[in-house]
Amino acid sequence: MGQFHKFTVRQKMLSNTYEIFHYRDSYLNHVALHHHDFYEVYLFLNGNVNYTIESRNYHLVPGDILLISPLELHQPRITQEKHPYERIVLWINKGFIEQFSTPSTSLTHCFDSAVPGHTNLLRLAPTPRQHIADMMDKLVTESNTDNYGSDLAALGCLVQFLVELNRQALRCEQRHELTDKSGPIVTNVLNFINDHYNEELSLDLLASRFFVNKYHLSHEFNRLVGTSIYRYVIQKRLVIAKQMLADGLPPTDVYQHCGFGDYSNFYRAFKGEYGISPKEFSCMSQPGNS
Repeated sequence: MGQFHKFTVRQKMLSNTYEIFHYRDSYLNHVALHHHDFYEVYLFLNGNVNYTIESRNYHLVPGDILLISPLELHQPRITQEKHPYERIVLWINKGFIEQFSTPSTSLTHCFDSAVPGHTNLLRLAPTPRQHIADMMDKLVTESNTDNYGSDLAALGCLVQFLVELNRQALRCEQRHELTDKSGPIVTNVLNFINDHYNEELSLDLLASRFFVNKYHLSHEFNRLVGTSIYRYVIQKRLVIAKQMLADGLPPTDVYQHCGFGDYSNFYRAFKGEYGISPKEFSCMSQPGNS
């Protein structure tokens, strides 16, 4: 597979097209629950990893492919063992991928959670699994060389890979989510938060609504989702707020739509999460700004 990349904790693309990384880590610190503004394709190659995407949990086996949409909160949970944690990660800018779609072929179809039967995880048969791995390996190679025509070769690899990925997703009929005795209640709480993020939400309110002990709910939510209810609510609100700002809504309107009590709380939360103020992000997101 060639040379490995050094793992980076940044969750923002430096390119306006795509970025691809081949990582191999013997030890990796905790990776926090997070989201992106771009599409991610994740090919798992080795290690012992459980992966959480919103309310869904997966135990990965080598060759598994994860499809992660913009705004989906997700987190790998890595068990430290003698086996290294190896994966190929592809990030794709939203606008960039959409320009290659046609009226009859959407390259983002496989990421669309509204599609009936959608799953974040593709676990393919050996032959298509190896084919996908070979295509990603070729994309890594072409993206990291200065050979003549490598830019065009890489672009061709990317489009061909995305077409094949969508074909495999359309054929996929199996779901591989982990089941847990507390799974249904935590899923119901997550769905409620996602539908009512702009309302007042608290551990006490959620425990009362779902008729469960608040200490039990807090513990099981942390165990299955990887973060506290309070932290998840804040992140979900920030995810929506960021999208609204990118769509051109003024910060003074956005905080009210997203359930923040006042602008100062919104400002502190946004800057703490993203390192810039809502107004700065809004200006950067407008056409013609960078």
